[in-house]
Amino acid sequence: MRRGYKSEFAQQLFEQIKGFGGYGFPESHAASFAILAYISAWLKCHHPGAFFTSLLNSQPMGFYSPSQLIQDAQRHNIDMLPIDVNQSQWDHQLLSKKQWKTIRLGLRLIKNLSYNGTTRITNAAKEKSFVSVIDLQQRAQLDQKDMEALAKADALKSITGSRKNSIWEILSLTSSHPLLEPIENKKHPLNDQIALPPISMMQDVLEDYKTTGLSLRPHPIGLLRKYAPFNKCKSNSELNSLKNKRFICIAGLVTCRQRPSTASGVLFLTLEDETGNSNVIVWPRIQEKFGLILTRAYLILVEGLLENKEGVANVVATKIYNYSHVLQSLELKSRDFH
Repeated sequence: MRRGYKSEFAQQLFEQIKGFGGYGFPESHAASFAILAYISAWLKCHHPGAFFTSLLNSQPMGFYSPSQLIQDAQRHNIDMLPIDVNQSQWDHQLLSKKQWKTIRLGLRLIKNLSYNGTTRITNAAKEKSFVSVIDLQQRAQLDQKDMEALAKADALKSITGSRKNSIWEILSLTSSHPLLEPIENKKHPLNDQIALPPISMMQDVLEDYKTTGLSLRPHPIGLLRKYAPFNKCKSNSELNSLKNKRFICIAGLVTCRQRPSTASGVLFLTLEDETGNSNVIVWPRIQEKFGLILTRAYLILVEGLLENKEGVANVVATKIYNYSHVLQSLELKSRDFH
């Protein structure tokens, strides 16, 4: 008013500022996030099957990958059933077994599998289960690309018995097969002629990650745990029981890299092992020294100082080693710098 504004205008401006102060950022954002956090926590507590199924069917989204979500679901006593061409839909399904705590993984996880092919698969499977790879190819009208994607993802195990058998039978198919009459209630002729040696558990796990981004089999770090140098690493489940300010080493798959603009250049890594996710803090000077490993490696070993306060454990990295070569065929996508 000293500057010549009328009192009515000054009062109107003050009311606008007061309204935004109460509604704008502080209260409305905090309230909406609080509601979302409460609803999510309630749903996870009382209906964990529905909670995890919904999150998995909403991918890609959020902070955690499907692999991390599924591992957390298993730690909450949720049974996860593998992808099965005779049972799976496009989306993941919450089944009414064991008090709605069983989830059947969906075909949507399979890399290089077309959505149209999936639609034909599910429609044909509703009429009658597939009994052979030829039966599947003919009734679902799948091309070689879709057939190979299913075989490599081990989605045909209920038909062929194993991933290796599936791949062998798919490769044996020729372009002349679609001209044949449907072959029903017969196995592939090669089944009775060749007994293929089984592949190792690690090979199966790596193929799972390569084709679907996750595995219901043992975790890769769990399989490596008995070998050096992984046998000297602490697991995520052990960190909270260790003393603060202790030097340790941990190893895991890199699932997230973050460098928030408000963190003064600090890089935050999330490492996944067979027991959970560990948080690693990497200061700028360490980033300069191990920059190539930090941006490209997907299996790393970290030596550092444990910070264990009030039930929250972090590892402040001092040295970082790349062990990606141990899992050469593993194609893991991390959530980087978002």
